[in-house]
Amino acid sequence: MNELIQNVAENAMYVLSFLVIIAAVFVVAVLLEKAARKKNGVTEPILTTRKMAMIGMFSAIAMILHLFDFPLPFAPNFYKLDFSELPILIGTFAFGPAAGVTMEFIKILLKLFVKGTSTAFVGDLANFVIGCSFILPASVIYAFRKNKTSAIVSCIIGMAVLTVFGTAFNAIYLLPAFSKLYGMPLDSLLSMGSAVNPRVKPGSIVSFVVACVAPLNLIKGVSVSLVTLLVYKPLSPIIKTGHRA
Repeated sequence: MNELIQNVAENAMYVLSFLVIIAAVFVVAVLLEKAARKKNGVTEPILTTRKMAMIGMFSAIAMILHLFDFPLPFAPNFYKLDFSELPILIGTFAFGPAAGVTMEFIKILLKLFVKGTSTAFVGDLANFVIGCSFILPASVIYAFRKNKTSAIVSCIIGMAVLTVFGTAFNAIYLLPAFSKLYGMPLDSLLSMGSAVNPRVKPGSIVSFVVACVAPLNLIKGVSVSLVTLLVYKPLSPIIKTGHRA
């Protein structure tokens, strides 16, 4: 806890920008959810007591899954795959985009309290933003029309956004940020990719993210989407009411 407070103090401006981004994403999610509710004639409040309890539970499960990340053979060890978006996507389908963004934030917050940050919050911000790039478009599409076809389409679009945005975000922001954070030339980070993946051309950030980052995001998106599509319908009545249909 003391280490986390020290990290926050040392990186106050970055933490502040982190919170501004979170607030902006949350506002967008609320506005889109309100539009979907208006279209569908939903009058129930966005937040209810049961919904808040379920958000807390799904966030805790997501944080646990986030801790059990693991590397893949085609990417350097500092890129790891986790399935923390699985409970969040299921919970977001049940409770809406605003709940999804909230769960992403709580997941990161819990992880920081449990494990702290080893990247001066750079990796934590990246995890939140990239997670939202998957959760938000998928949940918004599903919120406007809740049926099986819409669920499939929303997952496909969510996967596409995750893969494209996550890949571009790494090239434009994350890799340069890690280079600055660790005081390493960017070429040194890229060479770690070419050492494990022959498709990464030396010194080419584009080939690095295409060969290492895009497949990782695609694997995550496909896996989470398939499991969600399989389990959401039978779980939905239990999640929403606590009773089987």
